[in-house]
Amino acid sequence: MPQTKAEIAFLKALVSIPSPSGEEDAVGDFLVERMTTLGFEAHRDEAGNAVGAIGAPDAGREIVLLGHMDTVPGVVPVRRQGSLLYGRGTVDAKGPLATFVLATARVAPRLQDTRVVVIGAVEEEANGDGGRYLARTMAAPDYAIIGEPSAWEGITLGYKGRLCVDYRRVQPGSHSAGEHPGPAEKAVAFWNHLMDYAEKRNHGRAERFNTLDPALRDFRTFSDGLSEGVEMNIALRLPPDFDPDLLKGKMKEWGNGAELTYSPLDMPFQCTKNNHLVRALLKAIRAEGGRPRFKLKTGTSDMNTVGPVWGCPVVAYGPGDSTLDHTPDEHIRIDEYRRSINVLTRALESLSDN
Repeated sequence: MPQTKAEIAFLKALVSIPSPSGEEDAVGDFLVERMTTLGFEAHRDEAGNAVGAIGAPDAGREIVLLGHMDTVPGVVPVRRQGSLLYGRGTVDAKGPLATFVLATARVAPRLQDTRVVVIGAVEEEANGDGGRYLARTMAAPDYAIIGEPSAWEGITLGYKGRLCVDYRRVQPGSHSAGEHPGPAEKAVAFWNHLMDYAEKRNHGRAERFNTLDPALRDFRTFSDGLSEGVEMNIALRLPPDFDPDLLKGKMKEWGNGAELTYSPLDMPFQCTKNNHLVRALLKAIRAEGGRPRFKLKTGTSDMNTVGPVWGCPVVAYGPGDSTLDHTPDEHIRIDEYRRSINVLTRALESLSDN
C-alpha cells in the first residue's frame, strides 16, 4: 500500500480551505466533489454535513465513518516541512477525515455486501449540530468509527462528558467601599464552591477519566453607572457514573439567584473491547507493524452524541497527536497519515469479510 502524492495533496487541499465552525460550506462542497470523483454517491444533507457512500443501500451491513469538517478559529499557515504537514485541522480533524475518504476509496473494489458511509459533520467544535442531526435522523449502522486523532496505533474507546454553564448576575451599582459584596465577588464565590465540590468528589481518583474537571473559560464584568454585573462561562468535563442533575441543583444553590444557562449536555460514553470492530482494528494495526493501545479521552467528540443512540460498536480512530489539537503548532506526520490509511483499509476489508 504505497504512499502517493495524491493522498498528501488531498489532505493539503482539505486543510487549505478555512472552515471554522459555522463556515463549512466551501470545504463541504469540495469534499462532495472530491468524493464523487473517487466513486462515492455524495451530497450535503439538511444539516450541511458532507455525506458520501460506497456500496448498495440494501447491502447486508453498513459501516459509518463519522468525521468533522469544522475547526476551531485561528490560522495556522499551511506548509510542508520535511515529514510534517502544518495547518489548522491537520490533526483535529481533517487528517482523520481524509483517512476515512481515501481508505474507503481504496477498499471499495473489495467490499462484500457492505456499504460504507463517510460523513464530514458540521459544528462539532461548537454545539455538535451535525452529529445531533445524524443521531435524530440516521438509522443505526452495524459499526461506526469516529474521526478523531488517536495516533495510528491507538484506538479510543471512550470520552468524558461535558456540561457548559453560563453564569450571569446583575445588581444595582454600589460603592466599592460598601459592606455588600459586588457581583464579581459573588461569581468568584460560586467558582470556589464548584472547585471545592470537585476536589472533594475527586479525592482518591487518580485517573483523569474518572475525575470531575471544571474549567473557567471566560470572566467579564460590566457596568452602566446604575447597575453592575458579571458573566462567566464554565466548562465541566464529566466522568462516567456522574449525575449532572445533582450538580445543577448544587449550582443553583451556590448561585443564590444568579441566572444559569446550560448548553446541550454531552454524557460520558465508553464502548467495550469485545466486538468485531475492535478486533479488526487491532489486527490491522499489527499487520502494519504497530503495537496497538487503547485510549480513554478527557475531551468530547461526536461519539458522545451518536454512540448512545446507535447502540452499535463504535470507537474513534485517526492519525495525529491530540496534544496538538487547537494549538498554533498543529501539524501531522505524513508517515503516520499514510499508516492510518493502510490500517483503516485493512480494517474495512476485514469487517466486510465477517
